Amino acid sequence: MKQSRLFTKTRKEAPSDETSKNSQLLIKAGFIHKEFAGVYSILPLGLIVINKIKKIVSEEMEKLGSKELIMSTIQNKSLWEMTGRWSDEKVDIWFKSKLKNGSDIGFGWSHEEPITNMMKYHISSYNDLPIFVHQFQTKLRNETRAKSGMLRGREFVMKDMYSYTDSEQTHMDFYNQATDSYMKVFERVGLGDITYITSASGGFFTDKFSHEFQTICDAGEDNVYIHKTDKIALNEEIFNDETLNKMGYKKGDFQMQKTAEVGNIFTFGTKKCEEMGVFFNDRNGNKVPVFLGSYGIGITRLMGVIVEIFADDKGMNWPKEVAPFAVHLIRLGDNEDAIISADKLYEDLKAKGIEILYDDRDLRPGEKFADADLIGIPYRLVVSDKTVVQNKVEIKRRDSEQNKLIDIDKVYQEVGETKC
Repeated sequence: MKQSRLFTKTRKEAPSDETSKNSQLLIKAGFIHKEFAGVYSILPLGLIVINKIKKIVSEEMEKLGSKELIMSTIQNKSLWEMTGRWSDEKVDIWFKSKLKNGSDIGFGWSHEEPITNMMKYHISSYNDLPIFVHQFQTKLRNETRAKSGMLRGREFVMKDMYSYTDSEQTHMDFYNQATDSYMKVFERVGLGDITYITSASGGFFTDKFSHEFQTICDAGEDNVYIHKTDKIALNEEIFNDETLNKMGYKKGDFQMQKTAEVGNIFTFGTKKCEEMGVFFNDRNGNKVPVFLGSYGIGITRLMGVIVEIFADDKGMNWPKEVAPFAVHLIRLGDNEDAIISADKLYEDLKAKGIEILYDDRDLRPGEKFADADLIGIPYRLVVSDKTVVQNKVEIKRRDSEQNKLIDIDKVYQEVGETKC
């Protein structure tokens, strides 16, 4: 992409009421636009990042055998009344409205009930199970106070997956596989070393056990107790003597850390399927309720957490797997040889499959370098009047203060590892 054709512009300041680092930087760099508190539009650069995160998540879900679908955001009141979760006393984050005929509707904060109701039409026998489905869906949650930028919004993109199995054992086999797959996702986006599988209570999703995936992050809203030597973590809600005694640990074995929840998985058991009438005939001809599990990853939240973790005082610093481009090519000067050289390098790298943003704008060098640091692409290449004379290109990694001159025909060898 040529930067001159990118309609978005960088900003020196974020909105005065935006206090979180992730949203400040994403707004200033032109990745998102703030509509109002907790609601953001995704701009082209932001959409590239989100699509890369979605691609990684989708690949791991498909390896589990999950099939992608998409459900409606508008939801039927009667389905949620079947499980008692239409009540504002039980779920206090609903957005609700009415159709012109007076019927009550809700806007999806989650999708367990609608997807489970749909499964009544596709499950009748043990031969139909297991079924695993997932979607990338815009969720709407009426948060009392939207805060932390992309980490807690009123509208956000989520990947939610659902498992329908014939028994608890089959469910747990998949649950454990999904846990491993989630950790692979977080490893691939660069957060594996600081993300922990965290035991937790189910909250208003389910009264059964659950696990959260918590990433150590100063901007996070949760307090998680992480074992000092083992890869074990406990949510604050269940960090008590009873839990620790069962596990054979002591409070002194753990250290509290601020974290951001980037994923969660829940076991619903058979209760929800019983409430909604989802049964199947087992091998003996008995009518048995289906076993349900739910698995979520916040896609836009994950983007915000990545910004929080990797950004520095100059701007964002994307891991190569989710960066909007692999290379940021900057052309300096208006010498015809420099223009020809930069144009040719852009076309050559693009032809070899390198994702490249080409700053061909007529701006001062300082402005271009500041924008490059703010946007945070892994490699920066500079073609200028001085480098062209030497048949060289200046190269610098975003996470390094050092730059060097390399032969122009050696550029691909340097940046080829970033090819997607």
